[in-house]
Amino acid sequence: MKRKKFMALLAMLASAPAIGFAKTLSLFRPRNGVFKAGVGEGRLHGHLQLKGVNKNVLDVKISGSDTEGDLAIFEQTSLSPGRGTPFHVHDSQDEIFHVLEGAYKFKVGEKLFDLKAGESIFLPRQVPHAWTQVEQTGKMLVILQPAGKLEDFFVTMAAMDHEPTPGEVAGVFAANGMKVVGPPLQLE
Repeated sequence: MKRKKFMALLAMLASAPAIGFAKTLSLFRPRNGVFKAGVGEGRLHGHLQLKGVNKNVLDVKISGSDTEGDLAIFEQTSLSPGRGTPFHVHDSQDEIFHVLEGAYKFKVGEKLFDLKAGESIFLPRQVPHAWTQVEQTGKMLVILQPAGKLEDFFVTMAAMDHEPTPGEVAGVFAANGMKVVGPPLQLE
């Protein structure tokens, strides 16, 4: 009996490197194949017109479902001058914003940043942040790593049949891995 257990353990140990190697190889394979996200195209959901936080339009360029949850990229067309997100925290995602058009003000922790076209900002997970649109219109790329549930948040906010209350907004944030910790950033 001891020999059988020993042989089973030996077989299990011998297969461990192969399992690890297979996982490493999977990092270099396309997950859902190659695809192109065209200009003005919202893959999977079309254009998501938000409610509550602002009235911006979100287009999914790369979905978390494309990357097994490793990465998500959104293009946001900003149509809500003076409005942005409440001060909030992503528990498990780093976030990068790259401004394509317009200007924005960000609060990260206690620091304020002004961003204009061509500039980027990195927001580490577990650090409270908010942003507000400064100009009449703007456009940003929003990148999350890992993808988390921000895509679900956008889909939920766009599907609402009414303008949600701040309490409802906070509930949708919480249901999607974020926590509202303060009011939106106001322009001075």
